[in-house]
Amino acid sequence: MAEKGFKTVEEQLDILRSRGLTINDEAQARDFLLRNNYYSISGYSLTLRKNDVFCKSATFQNIIDIYYFDHELRHILLQYLEVIEVQMKSIYAYEFTKVHGPIGYLDETFFTDKDKYREIIDKANQQETRRLPHEAYLKHFVNDLHQDIPLWAYVDLLTISDISILYSISERSIKDSVARSFGLTKNSGADILGKHMHSMTILRNLCAHGSRIYNRLFEQKPSLNKKEKALLRKNSNGEIDNAHFYGFLLVMKRLLPADKFSEMKDSLVSLTRKYPFVRMDYYGFRSDWQQKL
Repeated sequence: MAEKGFKTVEEQLDILRSRGLTINDEAQARDFLLRNNYYSISGYSLTLRKNDVFCKSATFQNIIDIYYFDHELRHILLQYLEVIEVQMKSIYAYEFTKVHGPIGYLDETFFTDKDKYREIIDKANQQETRRLPHEAYLKHFVNDLHQDIPLWAYVDLLTISDISILYSISERSIKDSVARSFGLTKNSGADILGKHMHSMTILRNLCAHGSRIYNRLFEQKPSLNKKEKALLRKNSNGEIDNAHFYGFLLVMKRLLPADKFSEMKDSLVSLTRKYPFVRMDYYGFRSDWQQKL
């Protein structure tokens, strides 16, 4: 297969025009393509075209609106994913140290998968070495007190993926206690929280790396209960749609404090008003989501 050759911005615009896209402001379109990459924005135009032919009403401004809606959505999500991450670290550190003490996490026998445990600790220790010259709390424990860092401070060195995995390989009693703090009180609560944190890791990584959420079909679908599944949109064949972003939003509702989720919902509503062209069903939202969510 022949390699695709380099295309100037002007040539890229010509390709879009040849496919039926209306470009009203060429200077704006040229600047947008230069700054945002033709390949990366192509996914935002998929719902505006079929077989590489744009619908008659499609404009370059439509693509810009979808692109910036998605960009701002990711930043809203990151803000509240951080809330979930911080509270997970805090609750986990509290429940673990209540049982095993401030440095009990250094004993690998308290974890069910030694390889995963060592991988997480090694990674965190590398972070400690890199951040030691710049972080006051690390200097305090390492240089001033000459002691191991207690877990409630050590968790700052962990990513959302790390704390998710560390939780998953912890003793069942620890996981049950953490899950109860999130309101997951059934026998399966610990396992559900593990699945939820895995979903949050997937979503956080996509948002942090600027990946498209709009019209994305997720292979790893979030774990939802019956009430949450009842809030999902149905496809044309009558099956519920748990492959789009909306299911992940329902998980965030489960994990966030009510006031924080309300703040996030208000931000989403404001975003839809700012970009009225963008259709929320491409994120898996039902038309009545504002009333039902």
